[in-house]
Amino acid sequence: VSALSASGRLKVIVVTDPSTSTRISESLELIPEFGISLGRYACWDVDQWFVAFYSACWSPMDASTVASVFAIALFVGLSGVVIAVFSKSVRAMVRRRALMLAGSVAVGATIGSLYFSEVADFIPCELCWYQRIAMYPLAVLLVMAAVRRDQSMLLYVRVIALLGFAVSAYHVWVQWFPEKSNFCEFDNPCSARWVEAFGRITIPQMAGLSFVLIIATATIGLRPSAEPSDSEESVA
Repeated sequence: VSALSASGRLKVIVVTDPSTSTRISESLELIPEFGISLGRYACWDVDQWFVAFYSACWSPMDASTVASVFAIALFVGLSGVVIAVFSKSVRAMVRRRALMLAGSVAVGATIGSLYFSEVADFIPCELCWYQRIAMYPLAVLLVMAAVRRDQSMLLYVRVIALLGFAVSAYHVWVQWFPEKSNFCEFDNPCSARWVEAFGRITIPQMAGLSFVLIIATATIGLRPSAEPSDSEESVA
């Protein structure tokens, strides 16, 4: 049996053979000479002893890498929205696929938050939970609306996303000025920075960007008649 810390290092290794079991060490760094590297983790085979844990079978990304991947995806999405502002064809494409695009953002943000809490073992603070309360229903509503092609759902989605963004903005402010707020518990402060994408972008900032992307996509999707179609222009 093995237990992984938030940093990905093995806390306890239980090694067994047919006749005995013992705890070998508190860290893999104590027995590096017996390791065969498999990405970030390793399998250890010492004579008849065998130490294995689940992450040796595949090499998962650590929390920092996952955060960076999410940050890149968000910036790509925001870049697409900026391009849509100036490009009629891109704006029309975003309008047609607004439910699918916004739903992808909400589902991705939901999966990301669950990864950080359930896999990376980051403890969500009170403000984190408020942002989850806003984001998780969006993932369900947008997927259902996309299946039903109910464009009117974007109106309600935008309102919920605005509320979530307000909480994210306040959370970012708390992280920037922790001495000016005592909103969260002392043992789980809202100012804690569990991980930073590229050493700079925190989880609340990524949550805020997700809400912004959903709001922008919903706004574009709610304006289907803002510009006449090509056929309408030719008739005119």
